Amino acid sequence: MNAFQRMNTALMVDEAKQIFKVSRQAFVDPDILEAERTRIFDKCWLYLGHASELPKPGDFVTRQVAGRNILFARDAKGILRAMFNTCPHRGAQVCREKHGNAKSFQCFYHGWVFGLDGALRSQPGEASYAPDFKERSTSNMQQVPRFETYRDFCFVCFDRNAETLDSYLGPVKEYLDIIGDQAEASMTIVGGTQEYSMRANWKLLTENSIDGYHALTTHATYFDYLKATNGGLVPVPLEGAARDLGKGHAVLEYKAPWGRPVAQWIPMWGDEGKREIDRLYQGLVTRFGEERAKRIALFNRNLFVFPNLVVNDIMAVTIRTYYPYAPDFMTVSAWALAPKEETDWARKYRLFNFLEFLGPGGFATPDDVEALEQCQRGFRNSTEAQWNDISKGMGKETPAYDDELQMRAFWSNWNKHVFAPSA
Repeated sequence: MNAFQRMNTALMVDEAKQIFKVSRQAFVDPDILEAERTRIFDKCWLYLGHASELPKPGDFVTRQVAGRNILFARDAKGILRAMFNTCPHRGAQVCREKHGNAKSFQCFYHGWVFGLDGALRSQPGEASYAPDFKERSTSNMQQVPRFETYRDFCFVCFDRNAETLDSYLGPVKEYLDIIGDQAEASMTIVGGTQEYSMRANWKLLTENSIDGYHALTTHATYFDYLKATNGGLVPVPLEGAARDLGKGHAVLEYKAPWGRPVAQWIPMWGDEGKREIDRLYQGLVTRFGEERAKRIALFNRNLFVFPNLVVNDIMAVTIRTYYPYAPDFMTVSAWALAPKEETDWARKYRLFNFLEFLGPGGFATPDDVEALEQCQRGFRNSTEAQWNDISKGMGKETPAYDDELQMRAFWSNWNKHVFAPSA
C-alpha cells in the first residue's frame, strides 16, 4: 500500500479553532498526481479555447488538454468541433500544425482524409474495405465526449455522464458575463499565446492565481515601478472581497490603483486617454446603467474555475490554463482577451499591460515562478515539515480579497475528488 492509499484526506480542518492546513504530501506524491488525473482531469469540465480563435470555417488549433491531443476546429457549416487528434486507422496524430485554416485533414501516415467535422472522406485502397466502411462511426475521427460553450468560452469533458457545463459553472457565469459585457460587439482573443513552464506543482499556480496576500511583497518591484512612473497610479486603495462560488470555483473582486483599459483612467494616459476612457465608460452606462458600469469598469477580478482555468480581469484580461506533467513540473498557456471593436489606443495599452505585468517576461510572472519553485524546494522537507497553513480570514463573515477563503474553496473540492471512495 502506497502513501496515498494510506491517506483518506490531505486536509487538517478545525472550524472552531480556525485551522485549515494542507498536507505537503499533496504537492510531491506521484500517486496523488495519478489520482488527480483520473478523478479530476478525467471528470471535470476543462477549458479548450475561445470561439473567437476560429472565426472562419476551416480554422483550427491543436491543443494538449489533460494529456490528450485535441483538434479544435470550425467545420464547413460554421459549427465548432472538438475531436481527438488521432487517426482511427493506426492512431497517428492527424493534424500536426498548431493552428491554421484547412479544407480537410489528411493523416500523413497512410493518407486517410477527413472532413472538417472529422468524418472520413476517402482513403487509399478504398475498394478493399467493406462497402459500409465509411458509414461506420468508428471510421471517423472521434469527437470529444462532451463539448459545450458559454459566452464563447469553450470547454470539453471526458466524462460522458458529467453534469452540463451550465450547471458546472453555476455562479461563475455571472463573472464571465461581466467580462463578456466589456465589449459592445464581442470579446476576441488577441493573436499569440504565452507558453512557459515551471518546476512546481500545478496546484501552487492555482493558489497563486487567486492569492491577493502576496502581491505587495512578491511584486513590490512592480508597485515601486508604478509609483516611480509619473501618473502610473490613481489614489484607489487595494481593497475588496473573496467569494467561494461552489464546486471549487472562487473569485477575488477588488479595487486597485492601476489603469484598466475597459475604463479606469490614470494620468499617464493623458488627455487622449481621458477622452477614450470617458467614452468607454459612457458606453457601459448606456448599455447597463451606472451601477453595473462601475462594477465592470472599476473592479478587478481574479476568477478561478476548478480545476485549472484562471481569468484575470485586472489591468488586462488574461485567460490561463496549466497542466501537470510531474508532481514538480507544469506547463502554462495564456491568452489576451479584448473587446473586438476597441480602438488602437485602448488595444495598445491593454497589450502593454498584458506583457508588462502578466507575461512571462513581465514584472509579475517571473516573481511568481520564483516563489512557486521556492515552495517546491521547501517541500523537500515535507516528511518533517508537513503542513501548509491557509487559515487566513477564517471566521470572517466577509473575507477580504487578501484572505485565503478562495484557496480553502479549491482545496475542499480537490479533497472531495481525490479522496472520494472508489466506485
